[in-house]
Amino acid sequence: MTTRNRGKHSNDDQWFAPKWHPIFTEACNDLCYLLTRGYANNSSVQLVGNRYRLNKRQQSALSRIAASDQQVAARQQSSCSASDLKNKAVHIDGFNLLILLESALSGAYVFKGRDGAYRDISSVHGSYKRVVKTEEAIVMVGEILKNLKVAGVKWYLDQPVSNSGRLKTMLMEISSAHEFDWEVELVFDPDKVLAKSEAVVISADSWVLDEAKEWFNLSANLLEEANVLVF
Repeated sequence: MTTRNRGKHSNDDQWFAPKWHPIFTEACNDLCYLLTRGYANNSSVQLVGNRYRLNKRQQSALSRIAASDQQVAARQQSSCSASDLKNKAVHIDGFNLLILLESALSGAYVFKGRDGAYRDISSVHGSYKRVVKTEEAIVMVGEILKNLKVAGVKWYLDQPVSNSGRLKTMLMEISSAHEFDWEVELVFDPDKVLAKSEAVVISADSWVLDEAKEWFNLSANLLEEANVLVF
């Protein structure tokens, strides 16, 4: 049995303490102003981060919160409600969703973006390892999609990520045990596949949301019902 966790960084309570909230609000307003006017994301994050003396981890969180006015409007237009999902096929950005839920359930901070999507500041760094909350997170996804009566679910996992094959096996085993109607596919670039999908996409990746025909904010539906650390 795994004892590994995907919890918060040892200094996160300090870096995301309540005293930082008004600073992040001002920084986010400045960053969104620049993004709305077409300034490049990376240089804008660095400029605003330095202005407000944010460290790299805080800047990473800021970049996940901010979005241009154009992005927010477009994502709202392509977003589906829970009631829209009945009898529709769903395609999931596997690592994107799973790592977010693992982080949230493990007590890490998650960040609500200006577009309403929740995001974490974890990453797999080329190798995925299951944690204590992995199975719980997977079952949560399966139960809510089953209750929403979707037509079918397909998970996409990054083939180059180490242990993606093991995760595929785990997903299929849980699917069988709980009678979830799932497929799992390993692909080299899930983002590009999801961007072209005719199904409803579940992801919080900004580029995917900008490209997807339809998307569903599953993490919001799950995390707003749970007691998690939302910044």
